[in-house]
This record gives sequence, structure tokens and C-alpha cells, in this order.
Amino acid sequence: MQLIRPSNVLTAISDVLAGVALSCMLLGSKLPGGEQLLLVSLSSMLLYMGGIVFNDVFDAKLDQVERPERPIPSGRIKKSAAALLGAFAFVLGCYLATLLNQEAFYISIAIVIMCLLYNALAKKHFIAGPIVMGMCRGLNLLLGMAVLSGGLLHWALALVPIVYIASVTNISRGEVYGDNKKAMLVSVFLYGLVVSVLIYFVIKSTHVVALPFIVSFILMIGMPLKAALASLAPTDIRKAVKSGVLALILLNASWIAISGFWLLAIFVCLLLPLCILLAKKYSVT
Repeated sequence: MQLIRPSNVLTAISDVLAGVALSCMLLGSKLPGGEQLLLVSLSSMLLYMGGIVFNDVFDAKLDQVERPERPIPSGRIKKSAAALLGAFAFVLGCYLATLLNQEAFYISIAIVIMCLLYNALAKKHFIAGPIVMGMCRGLNLLLGMAVLSGGLLHWALALVPIVYIASVTNISRGEVYGDNKKAMLVSVFLYGLVVSVLIYFVIKSTHVVALPFIVSFILMIGMPLKAALASLAPTDIRKAVKSGVLALILLNASWIAISGFWLLAIFVCLLLPLCILLAKKYSVT
């Protein structure tokens, strides 16, 4: 449980459900059946699990210095066993995607590639790291959009989670040593872009029921980031990163509400208390 970071894995459900809802809105379709929603949710969770496990596999040496309490450097889990778990999660996630359609399978493969690219190489680069990590979440949104035939015609919406996660990843650069004010200010600007896009779609769709979700999202990301900017302390930066990751649920609930499926948006929001509870026991960052 410590290795897979369960609170993070649950946020992946909200990504694909947001993708499904956006496709339904843009194509004028009804929500697909429960079996398809379950398949895409499980596929997304497993792909995310694989990525998060391989994060620890590739960071094993670094964690011996910075986070010796993590499962691999502490010796509680062998590196080879963790790699096997991550590979199993990737394979099963891709298999479930094949049960949806060919497009979903191709996207699942792309998610695996981006996860491995980030963990092995990109995370070490100032610009490439946040972008590649953001692409993992953007592809996850597309995985949900692929459930409906023609949903990928609106692939450009994946840029929103790419920008958002790039912002969160950018903030996380200071979670060990602190003092990354410039990076956080860049993230403030990028957060503003994401919120602006949400407001634009609220106006365009006239679904004002989405506003409470958007306000909740702004408060959840804004308040911890404000505290981190004031202190520049690693502990506050970790809280800002943690809130940024968990706030994905509110971001995706906002998309779902904008799409007109406010009951589904409420269901997604119900994941948040569970994620917060799990985050108190198992590390998010």
C-alpha cells in the first residue's frame, strides 16, 4: 500500500470519468453503460499504479539518501519484486483497455511509455519533467474520451491536465530542500490558465452548477500554495503538492459538471474524502 500510494491511484478514476463526460457533451451522447465505465476506471488505476511503482524502482538509490523510510530503500520490499508488480499492473491495465476498443489500447500503451520515460529520464530535466508527467494525465483523460467513438476528435482538451500536472510537478521540486519560489510563481500562473479555461467552458455551456466545484478546486490548490510561498519550507511545499494531486478530483468533477452530469460530478467528489483519509496514512509525494 505504501508503494502504490492508494490515494493517488484513486484520483485516476476521476480522470477517465471526466474524459467520458466531456466526450458525451461534445458528441451529444448519453453516458455509456456501467461495464464500460468500470473497465476504463480499472484500466486507468492499474496504469497509474504501474507508473507510481516504477517511480520508486527508478528512484531506489536516491531514496536511500532522501527518503530512506520508503519501502524499497528500507529493505521491506525488493527492487525486483516492485518492478514485477509495476510490470503486472501495466500489462493488466493495457489488457483491460483492449476490451474497450483499439483506440483505448493505443492510448494505454502511450501512457506506459510516458510513465517509463518520466521515471527513467525526464524527471531529471527542469522542463521535460513536468511536461512528460503532465502528458501522463493528459493521456489518461484521452483514455476516458476514447470510450466513445469519435471522442478523440477533441483531443486538445488533454492540454488542460497536462498544464495542471506540470504545475504540480513544478512545485514538487522543492519538497525536499525547499526554497523554490520562482518555480512556484510559474505554477501560480499555470494554475490561473487552468481556471480560466474552466470558466470559459462554464460560460459556453451555461452549466452554472459547475461553479461550486470550480470554487472548491481553487480553494484546495490556492490556500496551501499561498502558505508554501510565504514560508518556502519543505513541509509546506509537500502540503501544496499533496493538495495539488488530490485536487485533481475537484478539477475533474468540474469538467463533469460542465458537461451536464452533475450527479456523476458529486459521485466523483465523494472520492475526495477517501483519498484524504488514505493520504494521512500513505504518502502522496
